[in-house]
Amino acid sequence: MAATPMTAAAFRQTLGQFATGVAVVTVEREPGVVHGMTANSFTSVSLDPFFILICVDQNARLSACVREKQRFGVSVLKESQQAISEYFAKGVQSAEGDALLGIRYRWTKSRIPLLEDSLMQVACNVVAAHMTGDHTIFIGEVESADSGSGEPLLYFRSQYRQMAR
Repeated sequence: MAATPMTAAAFRQTLGQFATGVAVVTVEREPGVVHGMTANSFTSVSLDPFFILICVDQNARLSACVREKQRFGVSVLKESQQAISEYFAKGVQSAEGDALLGIRYRWTKSRIPLLEDSLMQVACNVVAAHMTGDHTIFIGEVESADSGSGEPLLYFRSQYRQMAR
């Protein structure tokens, strides 16, 4: 394998060789109003205690919301939910947009919004935040986790994919 000169585009292309699931991170922006962001930087960290992490661009609106609320939800999308991923990737949401796509939220007792009808959902409280480069790594302690049925929406080489049957 030949080394590729290091540029942002080359780095992104190289990391695009790693297939990921697609998740939407959600937070209550103001009372009853949700802000979300499509993410593939989500992973488990620890089983004792239950910790996960998300990575969020420091300039993203979601970063400020998570810092303020100190909690967030992660919903992993099903293969049929590509339009929802694209919607949350744009960064601008509205009640009309949510309704058009049939987006519904389930709220935890601690006011964490989670996408209904997703493959899995975890609700987290922030226990640490580490500014690293242009992103913040938020470590969340899981307060609840649920899973549904279906197949995951995947992302590989800058394209959405589905699992082969």
